[in-house]
Amino acid sequence: MSEQQLEKTARYVDLKEVSIDGDDVLIVGGGGREHAIIWKLRQSKRVGNIYGAPGNSGMNIIPTGIGATDIDKIVEYVAANPNIKYTVVAPDDPLSLGLVDKLAARGFRAFGPTRAAAKLEWSKAYAKDVMRRYGIPTAEYATFTEIEQAKDYCKTAKYPLVIKADGLALGKGVIICNDKSEAYVALNDIMEGKKFGAAGNEVVIEQFLKGYEVSLLTFTDGKSFALMPTSCDHKRALDGDEGLNTGGMGAFSPCDKFSAELLKTTVEAIVKPTISAMQKEGAPFKGVLYFGLMVTDDGVKVLEYNARFGDPETQSVLPLLKSDLYEIMNAVTDGTLGELNIEWSDLKSINVVLASGGYPLSYKKGCEIFGLDKVDGDVKVFFAGVKDGENGLVTSGGRVLCVQAMAEDFAQARKKVYDNIKKITFDNCYYRKDIGSKL
Repeated sequence: MSEQQLEKTARYVDLKEVSIDGDDVLIVGGGGREHAIIWKLRQSKRVGNIYGAPGNSGMNIIPTGIGATDIDKIVEYVAANPNIKYTVVAPDDPLSLGLVDKLAARGFRAFGPTRAAAKLEWSKAYAKDVMRRYGIPTAEYATFTEIEQAKDYCKTAKYPLVIKADGLALGKGVIICNDKSEAYVALNDIMEGKKFGAAGNEVVIEQFLKGYEVSLLTFTDGKSFALMPTSCDHKRALDGDEGLNTGGMGAFSPCDKFSAELLKTTVEAIVKPTISAMQKEGAPFKGVLYFGLMVTDDGVKVLEYNARFGDPETQSVLPLLKSDLYEIMNAVTDGTLGELNIEWSDLKSINVVLASGGYPLSYKKGCEIFGLDKVDGDVKVFFAGVKDGENGLVTSGGRVLCVQAMAEDFAQARKKVYDNIKKITFDNCYYRKDIGSKL
């Protein structure tokens, strides 16, 4: 990053003096979630320089030039840079490829689950089987590797139903089908057309659950756990939950209608049994375990597990954390999480994603971003799909920015976010206008 660009960046990125005695940290990933993690880690006196693999141009970190899935290169980079004392593996792909395992095998400290534990995310069929084996409430389901058998099942199934690609599909491998013809199209697309690549070699077909969704992120060291505030993601591209599924267009935290009583029930019926189940499976889960929940008339059920921080939930949840994130991460690695007293703010948090027109399909890149230096000081801008241009940052991805604010109530937080979004412009920018309107 040039001096001119760094000067511009410094106006809208939280900077601090690097602790000379602090640990240098490598962050794997390059999106808004990773920027939120970096922003929070910078607040720790125990953290020195932060490296990115790959990071992005808005993060003000030391770039390595290594991609998030270049597993062997990441391990060798850590080996060649003994000043890096800790690696945070944030995205799903490197976890599924066993990056944490490979780092640990070389004696390097890392945050995130092993490949075996992360299977809760990279195989939906495995996750459903774990839930069935250990009595964790979820929708009724069946799994298939042969398309004709899957179609036979759909002939007599009760609709609507949900068809999911078994593997990782960038949060888009889920199709809701209202009748048999839609189910056949979905199966053809996933299993024969390979719409989601090898992720569709196996499918999960499950009962459609009615209710409202809640995300519950949890730190766990494989034995103890610490809940984060609940949050609600908005996956559809357009207002009113219309349009295509995306990686997430915004989120708010906490989800107030998810009562303390519901949370207590969820901990006993879902959180504790899942952590215990992974111990019994021989794959203790250490990292962030994400519970995608559906609150139905028949109780709380698991929609999905993620093996890492969610995006964009993280951009609303982490700003509420009052404790030292680096201390928490190290306690997870060391198995001492139960010794910490983790504190959270009582404020309301909301974020809205600014996306490139056309996302989640095709979209234009290279549009210059204006107005970042006009954003209020207490409003955070987390960077995702950006890169350096001739005069500053330009767009380089579908989800470009994530604007986040906190206040005493959601009405104030929403106003603060949307007032500041109006100050930011780039060609073909679009965003949802209704994030957090239904609380």
